[in-house]
Amino acid sequence: EEQLVESGGALVEAGGSLRLSCTASGFVADFDDYAMGWFRQTSGKEREGISCISWSGASTHYSESVKDRFTISRDNGDNILHLKMTSLKPEDTAKYYCAATPSNGASCSLDGDDFNSWGQGTQVTVSS
Repeated sequence: EEQLVESGGALVEAGGSLRLSCTASGFVADFDDYAMGWFRQTSGKEREGISCISWSGASTHYSESVKDRFTISRDNGDNILHLKMTSLKPEDTAKYYCAATPSNGASCSLDGDDFNSWGQGTQVTVSS
C-alpha cells in the first residue's frame, strides 16, 4: 500500500524555522520515479501548492508566498522528502501535506490535481 507520512510539524514563534519530512513507502515504483510536492491548507481556504521537486531533484518550484524562505529537497536513497522552512510567519500556519505523482519529466507541478498520492498532513502553527 502506498503511504506518505509527514512529520516535523510544530508550534513555533514567528521568525523561527522548522523542517518537515515526508517518508514514502509501499510504492510500486522507486521513489525516484515520482515528482513530489508540498501543499498546505487552512480551514476554509483552498489548498495551496507551495513547492515541488522533480524526480531527480534537479528542478524545484515555489509559490510566491514561500519563495526565498522555504527549501524543498529529497533523498532518493532513503525515500524522504524534506521542506526546510525559515522566517516563518503567522500566515504560514496550516496543515502541510506531501504528495507524489509518477513522473520522469524534467520539471514538476504545483497543481494538486496533478498528484495522486497524499499523506495525512502535519500541523504547523506559527505564533505572532
